[in-house]
Amino acid sequence: MTTTLPRRQFLLHTATAALAAGATPWALAAASIKPDDKSALIVVDVQNCFVPGGTLPVKGGDEVVPVINRLAPAFANIVVTQDWHTPGHASFASSYAGKKPFETTVLKYGNQVLWPDHCVQGTEDAALHKDLKLPTAQLIIRKGFNKGVDSYSAFEEADRKTVTGLAGYLKARGIKTVYVTGLATDFCVAWTAMDARKAGFNVYVIEDATRAIDLNGSLEAAWKQMTAKGVKRIQSSDLTTA
Repeated sequence: MTTTLPRRQFLLHTATAALAAGATPWALAAASIKPDDKSALIVVDVQNCFVPGGTLPVKGGDEVVPVINRLAPAFANIVVTQDWHTPGHASFASSYAGKKPFETTVLKYGNQVLWPDHCVQGTEDAALHKDLKLPTAQLIIRKGFNKGVDSYSAFEEADRKTVTGLAGYLKARGIKTVYVTGLATDFCVAWTAMDARKAGFNVYVIEDATRAIDLNGSLEAAWKQMTAKGVKRIQSSDLTTA
């Protein structure tokens, strides 16, 4: 049994109902922070599938776009992640006879929540939001492209063995601190932030540049887990972008 089991159990127990969104007004107060050349902005899964009108929408998901765009000029280093599933992916409920979205199955790496078909490779649903403006983005990490393994974190797939190479890339570029934004706060953003800490980075989640699914208390649980791992919670107004 590994130390990652609580996160897997967290995902199993919270993603069992229709999607809903919520953002807590509480935030960690912080002095003004100025990103430097050893900082990177990570923009997680701001795709058509996760915004209103998509196949797995997060309520208000499109509201992160102007916030991220406003922050982007302050960063010389930007990484974007993109859910990129095969047709018939192992995380899709449609891949199993009689299964419905938000039910579960057991895969070789453990319990798996079954999602509606979403972010299928090459479809408009999987495309990045058209209004994102990230002029210094150098890298897109595509995740979930292995048909039999789901992937939430930008650093490791759900089997907790397969790495994406992002940690090595960032370290090779001298990055020490990452700022995580995107969708959804309590799933892919949280897993990315916690794995970034595990890889040795200083990590900030910019709360108002994220939106949450918030199923059965999942948002509060995610913040507790992130805080316990040393992830710092800030607002976009805490950053000096000039």
